[in-house]
Amino acid sequence: MQPSGTHIAELNIGRLIAPTDDPRVADFMNALDMVNSLGKRMPGFVWMMEGSGEPGTGNTENSIGDDPQMVANMTVWEDVKSLEHFVFNTVHKKFYDRREEWFQVLGGQHFVMWYVEAGHKPTLDEALERLAYKERHGDSDYAFGWSYLQEAQLHITKACAPHGMESPHV
Repeated sequence: MQPSGTHIAELNIGRLIAPTDDPRVADFMNALDMVNSLGKRMPGFVWMMEGSGEPGTGNTENSIGDDPQMVANMTVWEDVKSLEHFVFNTVHKKFYDRREEWFQVLGGQHFVMWYVEAGHKPTLDEALERLAYKERHGDSDYAFGWSYLQEAQLHITKACAPHGMESPHV
């Protein structure tokens, strides 16, 4: 159960199969503004890291290392139901289902959720630390994936074939 006075944060990282201006990732890049805009208008949406999902924007807040093909998406939601609805019940699902067309399969964890105090905007460093913790220790109250949350069910009924580790969206 979600602790009182908290929201749920999520980080999802991925590496594009090609540079952002390559035709192989054009459908993904062309849809980013639409999908992010939809997310920001969804009930339960709280915050999105600027430049989320948009590699090469020059925004240092979402850069991971020196790889311009790395994509970091971090958002905060009031609760898991709101995030889950956006991921699996909107147009976002169409792009989630096509992620293998645009992203390399990463060798380790690339998705994590955790609770944050209401009003807190996590940093990318904080999120990457949670991701590393989940990879080392598995699901816990500190860092977890969909299957850790009893109230989350759509990942079971609506998720497509696994691509890496429990990716909710990119």
